[in-house]
Amino acid sequence: MRDRARTGTEGAKGQMKGTVGELGEFGLIRELTSRLTTTPAVRVGPGDDAAVVAAPDRRVVASTDILLEGRHFRRDWSTAYDVGRKAAAQNLADIAAMGAVPTALLLGLVVPAELPVTWPSEMMDGLRDECQVAGASVVGGDVVRGDMIMVSITALGDLRNQEPVTRGGAQPGDLVAVTGWLGWSAAGYAVLSRGFRSPRAFVEAHRRPEPPYHAGPAAAALGATAMCDVSDGLIADLGHIAEASKVRIDIRSGAIDIPTQMHDIGQAVGVDPIQWVLTGGEDHAIVATFPPDVKLPARWKVIGEVLNPSALPQVTVDGAPWTSKGGWDHFGDMES
Repeated sequence: MRDRARTGTEGAKGQMKGTVGELGEFGLIRELTSRLTTTPAVRVGPGDDAAVVAAPDRRVVASTDILLEGRHFRRDWSTAYDVGRKAAAQNLADIAAMGAVPTALLLGLVVPAELPVTWPSEMMDGLRDECQVAGASVVGGDVVRGDMIMVSITALGDLRNQEPVTRGGAQPGDLVAVTGWLGWSAAGYAVLSRGFRSPRAFVEAHRRPEPPYHAGPAAAALGATAMCDVSDGLIADLGHIAEASKVRIDIRSGAIDIPTQMHDIGQAVGVDPIQWVLTGGEDHAIVATFPPDVKLPARWKVIGEVLNPSALPQVTVDGAPWTSKGGWDHFGDMES
């Protein structure tokens, strides 16, 4: 686990002064690419018409996502460095959830001309540092002028001769297990939305999720039958697996650990913390289904089972439908 108490721009180079408009497109590109590191998988990095990334498996796992200012992050809540870490993490987690090893990121960046150059520079530091945690690197991208900040990421990964683990392979009798944090980001969001900045660990969990990147490929090697990262909420994401696999999944709420501090936050804001655990997104934990005879490492927690299909809902909690609202819907309201 990385240290959630860190803030600022760790590893940042000297900052340029002025605005993006004053620096210009090509000056901004030079500033951003100068902050990057590379990995052996990168054969041609930033600076050419396109990057070249090795794909030893001869298959490339790809995913893309967008962060929009005011919708996915707020500058009064998160530093640019935080946004970079979060943007990289949520995309790299998608690669890991397929059972692949992340290799590279491509960045599409929209920024206003009056934005200080320090913001995209620090954001790039965050992207770079999160990539280093996952063993990947930023290999290129594009910058465009716009009215608000938008960060678009495309992530690439390598399966290393494993078969991809999709959402559609869960079988009745399988165990449901999770590794990583559940509900921490949603609890942090609740704290921030009420004008507070502590408990620090939960606020940092919202600002900078910590996906267990190693767990995805490890789960594939263990024989995981279905897998995804918890980005929309545990019930919502298990619902994706249940729908794709045409099964019912039952979660045992008592099997999920809820930290004492999360209980304290819930009491302070009038929310049962199980709501955050079951429906809060953006922690990017890994949830997977496994054959019942698989011996799971200690970092995996068994929280339910896969059952024969029945009438909707396809995901139940302690044998009953979950009736509270929750989960993330890009075209609805944020419920976490």
